[in-house]
Amino acid sequence: MRHAILHSFGEPAAGTGGALRERLGRLARCALVGSILLLGGAGTQARPAADRSVAALPDAPALGAGTEARPVAAWNAFCGRHPGECAVDVAEPARITLTPAVRATLDSVNRRVNERIRPITDMAHWGVVDRWDFPDDGSGDCEDFQLLKRRMLVERGLPRRALRMTVVIDDIGEGHAVLMVRTDRGDLILDNKTNAILSGPRTGYTFIKREGQDGPAWVTLNGGASPVATANR
Repeated sequence: MRHAILHSFGEPAAGTGGALRERLGRLARCALVGSILLLGGAGTQARPAADRSVAALPDAPALGAGTEARPVAAWNAFCGRHPGECAVDVAEPARITLTPAVRATLDSVNRRVNERIRPITDMAHWGVVDRWDFPDDGSGDCEDFQLLKRRMLVERGLPRRALRMTVVIDDIGEGHAVLMVRTDRGDLILDNKTNAILSGPRTGYTFIKREGQDGPAWVTLNGGASPVATANR
């Protein structure tokens, strides 16, 4: 190999061989150092694709819970028909680890339900101001959308304890229900009014209360006054 390198420069003249050999030695050492730096930089800076995907997920602030609160009356009636939907299993995690796969599941379920369920008020649907139920006939209002999303997410392996039905005052000043997904990156909101999954502050809503995570009682959010119904589609 050394012969080939020297040959490519031509044979050295008498008296210059030592200088040329020293020059080639310096070039070889520089090349070696450069290779080490490049490899070292790649080893310290490159991150697996999965890690980069997780880092790209936005953080969302957690919405602090306050004192116990009474749920709307229609929730109590729903629990009478579907007690398993209202039970809290404290052995389940209270927050979900937000991975790219989990985020994709949230996006898929939110969009699918929003696109397939026909919005209708409870008065037009059931003849009452407020009724919470699954939209099994293909129609429902805000809380019915969220109940179906939660059922689908639980079927896909997410813990019900981290999926909390939540009451808010919406952008037009009416009672509205959303689904809060509690994650290690903060609280995310699934809403039938948009396919975008947002943090609480980005929705523009006033958060009133949500299901508790340690028992059947609900808890206040931001100390807000509670609407008596969630009649908004």
